[in-house]
Amino acid sequence: MTFNLKTPLSKDDIRKLHVGDVIYITGTLVTARDTAHKRIHEYLAESKKIPFNIEGLALFHCGPLVKKTGNEWIALAAGPTTSMRMEEFEHEVIGKLGVRLIIGKGGMGEKTRRAMMEHGAVYAVFTGGAAVLAAKYVKRVRDVLWLDLGMPEAVWFLDVENFGPLIVAMDSHGENLFDRVLKEAWDKSSRIFEEFKASKAPSLL
Repeated sequence: MTFNLKTPLSKDDIRKLHVGDVIYITGTLVTARDTAHKRIHEYLAESKKIPFNIEGLALFHCGPLVKKTGNEWIALAAGPTTSMRMEEFEHEVIGKLGVRLIIGKGGMGEKTRRAMMEHGAVYAVFTGGAAVLAAKYVKRVRDVLWLDLGMPEAVWFLDVENFGPLIVAMDSHGENLFDRVLKEAWDKSSRIFEEFKASKAPSLL
């Protein structure tokens, strides 16, 4: 199914999504890569106040290319980065900061999957190699924090319209599209191997 969603996202918005669904998102995306996740973890560990509120928003694993023109920032490219690099910290971001949608590429691990089930969040993938296309959906760079981390590692608040298509790859019900595809591929290869054995192919004897 296809869903057009707007931030802030509710738990009900998320619970109705399943792996394979297509999302187009309008509202606010917040970028965060490795260093920003590590800083969030440090703030939480030290009980320091995080200087932004991302509850109900979409977190984008992205290091955008942004240009400043006058007093405004313009997004030139905004493609996803490999999400597994954030696996160590993502369960905290979901559980303690209230993020509902995570966007990236390549999938995430078991800690994130459990946090999504418990708190109501999903992980969706955006096509890699389409960073310039992604930037076209950014209508405004609303804010930036932690710019001391560098442009790609800073936390950017991007106002987007119909950002997508995003494919739900991990849902709040514990399903994982990557695991499903891997299992189907393994089952298919096993069947092919058994068929070759049954036909007594000379190369396998």
